[in-house]
Amino acid sequence: MEPPFPGMDPYLEAPSMWPDVHNSIIAAIRDQLQSALVPNYRAVITPYVTFESIEISSVRTFVPDVGIFEREPVEQSGMAAVAIEAAPLVLPAAMEVSVEYARIEIRSVRDRVLVTAIELLSPANKRPGAEGADAYEKKRQELFHSTANLLEIDLLRNGRRPLVGGELPAAPYFIFLSRARRRSQIEVWPLSLREPIKRIAVPLRPPDPAVPLDLGLAIHDAYRRARYDIELDYRQPPPPPALAPDDSNWLDAHLRERDLR
Repeated sequence: MEPPFPGMDPYLEAPSMWPDVHNSIIAAIRDQLQSALVPNYRAVITPYVTFESIEISSVRTFVPDVGIFEREPVEQSGMAAVAIEAAPLVLPAAMEVSVEYARIEIRSVRDRVLVTAIELLSPANKRPGAEGADAYEKKRQELFHSTANLLEIDLLRNGRRPLVGGELPAAPYFIFLSRARRRSQIEVWPLSLREPIKRIAVPLRPPDPAVPLDLGLAIHDAYRRARYDIELDYRQPPPPPALAPDDSNWLDAHLRERDLR
């Protein structure tokens, strides 16, 4: 099935899908940029591991690093039956698991210097706290004090946005660009749910010209290749947080027009 949304699909934000979606989009961006970068530059996918809190439901299967297995209890003969009260409440278990994500580094072929870093934000980057958004902001500040450009793509409605010196407009998604030669400003692209994502320019080293990035095309390529359509149920609301009322109404009408509801 063709991607049903003109830009980002909010259903792809589901926590169970996002790690795969994230890495698929990163690969699509790298592949799209590579031909425009050679021979002076190369885009490299750099993996990293983070820890995220997830809920383990009764139907989800996972393999821990260390397994503790227990045999079924065996009734011992001659032992009197004892009344055992079952737990009155059973809830999903929240636990942290390691998740592998990736970023893109555009490096000069000649000297391997980092020219532009491309971050597709993960839930861990946006989670409040010292090990989440604060840790990401520290790494972000290190890049601000380097000679590298930083392009940040935020396709998650939940969590804290990257810090900027002003109030962001209401929008579900954003792109942020900090140019190495213009650190006092951050360029911001609010992205609408209803419109195609316009191409943006990825800066390189002067005097080399920037290369175009069609983020919408990268998202759609990832959607097609991974066949996310067979797992998504568009009859249900998208994952939280709730959309703005006008976006929610538009989404409902949009999906009905495509016989997905």
